[in-house]
Amino acid sequence: KVEQIERRRHLPAIENNGGEEMDSINNYFIGEKDIAIIGMEGRFPKSRDIKTFWENLKNGVECVTFFTDEELLEAGIKPEVLKDPNYVKAAPILDDIDKFDASFFGYTPREAQIMDPQQRLFLEICWKALEDAGCVPEKFDGLIGLYSSVAWNTYLLSNLSTNKELFEGGNAFQVFTTNDKDFMPTRVSYKLNLKGPSMNIQTSCSSSLVATHMAVLSLLNYECDIALAGGCTIKVPQKCGYHYQEGSLAAPDGHCKAFDSRANGTVFGSGAGVIVLKRMAEAVEDGDHIYAVIKGSAINNDGSLKVSYTAPSVDGQAQVVAEAMAVSEVDAESIGYIETHGTGTSLGDPIEISALSKVFTETTFKKQFCAVGSVKTNVGHLDSAAGITGLIKTILALKNKAIPPSLNYEKPNAKIDFDNSPFFVNTELRQWERGEYPRRAGVSS
Repeated sequence: KVEQIERRRHLPAIENNGGEEMDSINNYFIGEKDIAIIGMEGRFPKSRDIKTFWENLKNGVECVTFFTDEELLEAGIKPEVLKDPNYVKAAPILDDIDKFDASFFGYTPREAQIMDPQQRLFLEICWKALEDAGCVPEKFDGLIGLYSSVAWNTYLLSNLSTNKELFEGGNAFQVFTTNDKDFMPTRVSYKLNLKGPSMNIQTSCSSSLVATHMAVLSLLNYECDIALAGGCTIKVPQKCGYHYQEGSLAAPDGHCKAFDSRANGTVFGSGAGVIVLKRMAEAVEDGDHIYAVIKGSAINNDGSLKVSYTAPSVDGQAQVVAEAMAVSEVDAESIGYIETHGTGTSLGDPIEISALSKVFTETTFKKQFCAVGSVKTNVGHLDSAAGITGLIKTILALKNKAIPPSLNYEKPNAKIDFDNSPFFVNTELRQWERGEYPRRAGVSS
């Protein structure tokens, strides 16, 4: 193993002479900390796969489902609930969450029935992501790690907990191991024969991006040779709306209007995504298909210096952005796009742009050169899968040389001065031409 590591550490660097494409890899300089993204898969609202997801993004499709009263009544919502003026009849949902090829993964129908749909879906997309990467674990000469995140288990609360017989006798242990989040990564690693580190990362809505950060560190520390990172959120029951409360994070109309003057909340939904990572030098040596390259990342926490527990902090966000850029060794002016956290709240949006501006303006006076957007305007807030969804959107933008529109934006939030900032909200499909720098983006969660 030591010999293998030493061989990898001393692969020769490849000089950059201005090659346009990642395919022209002989023209690309490989940094010691570069991590290649060699595979990915996802399931998002109204998007059964990555290809459909990109089509919806580039065409500016809002993938929130608005239910009729008949649909909600059929789903078991009480008539008096539907009459409540604060009941919002909308949600970003996934199709076929009840479908699972149990026998393919060696599960009995009974096991599949009681298993959290989040664990079932995450197992499926991990398989497909490895398939996209051309990686067969049994034939791979190295360790494959898994860094996952999962939302709270509403299936257990809404479905299983009401069936008391499931918990009788010796059944309780099986129910808990097929539903508790801590068992998900080990279950996937068991079924897919992954022998590297396998763990859950739980940091609420930043979970899947933090999982990506931890996967990158694991690769750089040679704890594994390939790493999967991602997250999954499935809200059960899916076909239902939500009660709007003034001052809450949820929007009163089912639309996320990031950075707009009308921004008044987000809409929470279901989705899942996974990416496959590998040290860049080895990805090149092995001839892997490379979607994009992670140059660096950083994490931190706001501490107590903010207005409330759920509020963000300008200084905290600015510090972590600055650290990520320092680790990446990139200039602010080289970044053409930022996929923001962009929840569409009147408080959070200005703080995020203020933090980004604070960092960028330390090194550049250029105005409105960097586009910003939020995938939440397309698919809503996907909780534990929110970060990986934004990352996959950004990877697709890099790959397709185009920045998709951020939706529901008309007039800027009065607290955001875009005209005198480095940023502008991208509201149309924009061709992303390579200029002085490679196509380069940041992703925040």
